[in-house]
Amino acid sequence: MQDGNPSTLSPELAPSPAAAEVSVDARGPDADIVSTHVLVPEEQVQKLRELARRTRIHQSEYLREAVDDLLGKYGRGAAKEEGQS
Repeated sequence: MQDGNPSTLSPELAPSPAAAEVSVDARGPDADIVSTHVLVPEEQVQKLRELARRTRIHQSEYLREAVDDLLGKYGRGAAKEEGQS
C-alpha cells in the first residue's frame, strides 16, 4: 500500500518496489524518508484507502501524521519526564 495505490494485500496489482516513496515529501526535498513495513488490520486498511481516495491525500501522509501524533503524546512526554528526573 503506497499512497492510495493498491497493496500486496489487495487483489489489484501492487506498485513496483522502485516506485515506493520516490516523490518529494510534502515537508520538502531535504526530508529523509525511510520505507517501513507494518501489519494493519484489513478493516483499517480499507478505511484509510477510502479516506485517501475521498480527500486526495496520500495514505503515507496520514500515517506520518499519526506517528507524529503518537510521538507527541508518548515520545515527547517520556523525554520530558526523563529530563525532570
